[in-house]
Amino acid sequence: MTDDSARGLAPSTRAVTTGRPAAEPGAPVNPPIVMSSTYHAGGAPEYGREGNPTWWAFEEAVADLEGAAGALCFASGIAAIDAVLDLVPAGGVVVAPAHPYSNTRARLHELHTGGRIVLREYVAGPDADIAEALDGAHLLWVESPTNPLLQVSDVVALARHAKACGALTAVDSTFSSPYCAQPLTWGADIVVHSATKYIAGHSDLLMGVLAAQDADLLAALKFRRVMNGSVSSPFEAWLALRGVRTLAVRMERHLANAAVIAERLRAHPKVDGVRWPGFADHPGHALALATTGPCAIVGFEAGTPEQAEAICQSTTLWTHATSIGGVESLIERRARYAFEHPDLPPSLIRLSVGIEDAEDLWHDLEGAIDRCVP
Repeated sequence: MTDDSARGLAPSTRAVTTGRPAAEPGAPVNPPIVMSSTYHAGGAPEYGREGNPTWWAFEEAVADLEGAAGALCFASGIAAIDAVLDLVPAGGVVVAPAHPYSNTRARLHELHTGGRIVLREYVAGPDADIAEALDGAHLLWVESPTNPLLQVSDVVALARHAKACGALTAVDSTFSSPYCAQPLTWGADIVVHSATKYIAGHSDLLMGVLAAQDADLLAALKFRRVMNGSVSSPFEAWLALRGVRTLAVRMERHLANAAVIAERLRAHPKVDGVRWPGFADHPGHALALATTGPCAIVGFEAGTPEQAEAICQSTTLWTHATSIGGVESLIERRARYAFEHPDLPPSLIRLSVGIEDAEDLWHDLEGAIDRCVP
């Protein structure tokens, strides 16, 4: 990726160097895991729910990569999402895409049905029209690309409209990672990640993280974390920071492999509807290249829902499991979940392309398709 002119170092370099202890003789190169719930009075923190030095090292790294004033880690991605939604006053209006991450959608609809918020949905895409929906809104929620339809929106334009209407903009950037995209530089107020995914990168922890520029906003989000108790363990923060160190090299391999798999799928006679923003004819291709990059998630349809499910169950290198962003490649049919949007294509398979050899991955996937779809 490009150099950061303000800091003079590329993101790949900063991922390795940020969040480390001071370089002093005899000091550790890596921050230690501080396993304590209680601290001596008079300092910060005073209690484990308020902060932890291992959290701070991870948060420093994420804030640096996002170009943020600060970052806050949470127990999970959905805990981080919920902290943002908690900023909306009772009865306040949230504008969100109709096809976001399924658990985001489920939580938004739960809050709407219970009268906690008013939800207004929009169709994500390069020309998403949110002008009417933003009237009186408190929060604009953005995913780009969306999960799992890979719709790409103009975050700069959406954030500009939201600001003009007095609404905060929160961008779930999990699919892109801080290596590929920094939504705060496009006008977003809050960037949200499931750090479980690309940031940590090894499918061995649960964590969410938020980043923002405004000090008052960060304080409000931190207060929600303290009050809700949605805190991460120091060990998971340490693991996540270790994942940050290889973020650049992992993302480069993820993206290169995704390009190979997407092109091979599009050429396969039994495959339909391949979704990937890296294709020149994808509606959001130009926007993706200018902002997030093409991403390492690929969607495709093949055969009936039953045949698509059989494909997922018959691969050997591709792991049939839900999640994204780990070093291993994952495959699943998203419509098997009852809480997905009802108009999701029933045969849609979502691939999280890992860092294995691309030819090995294609051989395994091609064989599963040919065996399961006549």
